[in-house]
Formats: sequence, structure tokens, C-alpha cells
Amino acid sequence: MSQILAFNKWDTSTIKVDDPGLKNYITLTPRIVPKTGARYAGNRFHKSRVFIVERLINRLMVPGHKSKKHFLSSGHNTGKSQKVYTLVKKTFEIIQDRTKKNPIEVFVKAIENAAPREEIITIEYGGARYPKAVECAPQRRVDIVLKFMTQGSYQKSFAKKKSAEAALADEIINAYQKSANSVAIAKKNELERQADSSR
Repeated sequence: MSQILAFNKWDTSTIKVDDPGLKNYITLTPRIVPKTGARYAGNRFHKSRVFIVERLINRLMVPGHKSKKHFLSSGHNTGKSQKVYTLVKKTFEIIQDRTKKNPIEVFVKAIENAAPREEIITIEYGGARYPKAVECAPQRRVDIVLKFMTQGSYQKSFAKKKSAEAALADEIINAYQKSANSVAIAKKNELERQADSSR
């Protein structure tokens, strides 16, 4: 029986998730075309069983709000899955050229490096609001890092000469190398610093 490869190119069978908290929340079952078509939308925790690359694709189609505004809502941010599928495939090809490693392995390690462990919530006592540090749930850790990666790559490519593929490849490689140039790593450090100070 022939083996299924992600994008019909990359093997995921040898990739290991080192972070024990994220092990059950990063799915590496490969898909030639990573698209379930929202079949499991609304099923609690089911998105964690979706191939991690598909979750990146879904996030790139609709990267979410920033400051309660639709942030950068044109260009590659169209909701068109074929367009984003091609973008992610080209991004992984760039990562493979630059790192000489399996790009999905690089992507998974980047998620592990940039996933915040703590965040802050606001609690209210007698009309006054106080920040309180809380541990971040594992599924939310993956959600947050995908959001930071996509918004960071859109910031660097929107209305600029840099292509979306190059910006996303830079973001993933910087997170893989734990570089402060990565928006996801910078945001993670900021979140954990705020949580530490409000303990």
C-alpha cells in the first residue's frame, strides 16, 4: 500500500511533538488535500483532530479581528481555500529550500516554540479591574500561535513588496529558531511577561 504524503510531497510519519502538553492537540495525519470542508464545525475539541496544516490554511483564510476591526481584509485574505492552499504549499517549498529540512517538521517545532504557556484575564472586584495570570489551555495555545503567525505574516506583506509566501516562511522559520523577529515569539514573550508581573 502506498503511503499518503502531505501535499503528496512530505512525509509526516517521523515527526514527533516534544511538548507533552501539545502532543494530543497537534494532529499529524497527512492529507494530500487538507480540506475537511467544516465537516466538524461546532463539535467540541474536534478541530484538534484536524491536520495541523489544514488549521493553518483555515486561519489564513480568515485571520480574525484585531482591535475589534476586520484587520487587512483583502488580498490573500479572501476565504478562498484553493488560493490559500497554493500559498501554504509555496511557503513550505521556501522553508524546505532554506532549511533543508521537512517543512512540516519545522512548522510543528515553530508552534511548540511560540505557544504561550500563560496569559492574563481581567477580574473585577468592587468596580476595580485587576489582571490575573492564568494557565493557557493546550488547544487555545495552538489557536493563539496560529493567529499570531498569520497576522504577523499579513502585517509584513500587506501593501508591501514582500510576497505573502515569503512573509509566512520568514515567520515560521524565525519561530522555529526562537528568533525575536518572529511576531509569534515576540507576542508569546510579551504575554508571559505580563502574566508574570500580574501574578
